[in-house]
Amino acid sequence: MATTTATTTATTATQTKINNARTSMASNQETFLKLLTTQLKNQDPLSPTDTTQMTQQITQMTGVEQQLVTNDLLTALVGMNEGGLTNALGMMDKQVTAETEKSVLKNGQATWSYNQSRSATSVKIEVLDQYGKTVATVLPDDMTKGDHTFTWNGKDTSSGVQQPNGGAYTLRVTALDGESSKIPTSAKGRIEGIVTAVTNENGVNMVTIGTTKVPVDAVIGVTNPPAA
Repeated sequence: MATTTATTTATTATQTKINNARTSMASNQETFLKLLTTQLKNQDPLSPTDTTQMTQQITQMTGVEQQLVTNDLLTALVGMNEGGLTNALGMMDKQVTAETEKSVLKNGQATWSYNQSRSATSVKIEVLDQYGKTVATVLPDDMTKGDHTFTWNGKDTSSGVQQPNGGAYTLRVTALDGESSKIPTSAKGRIEGIVTAVTNENGVNMVTIGTTKVPVDAVIGVTNPPAA
């Protein structure tokens, strides 16, 4: 994971340099066009400006823009190949553990940890399915500040129906103080399973654990799969 982090940092630094170059280029273009307009307005009618020279300057600036675009593409390729997908491919068919906002229902249970920045007077915990629909609502007794663990039994609280194993769910914690102001909270779940695919989506390297996609950076453990 250290190699992936180092490559990501290098790629980000390269992209920052390119962005700075773009900003400088845009400023220079604006200055050039202002000078050119002023020159054309005030040129000597008996000795007009040589348009060949102006054309060459514009062509040079366009060439620099094209080079910057090429650099952008190369930067993206570096992120996908050298430090990204190449390293992630080593996780294929491995047993991994990822820490993410989702938790997969396994053996009729799904577990999350959540942090509450201060004590509350009311707390509502909701379990959301992949479509954002609330399938379970719980009002915990413990509303104190700090870290908490919540385990869901996989049952829909409105119908009592047991949800099938394998689904990925998200936890939403709403904590309020005595003035009904929201208290900041953060929840994390864990997903464990075999990596079945490695992809790059919108510049982010992803691994598929079972049927759930998570960023490579979310993986906190990799081991050999259990014996068949």
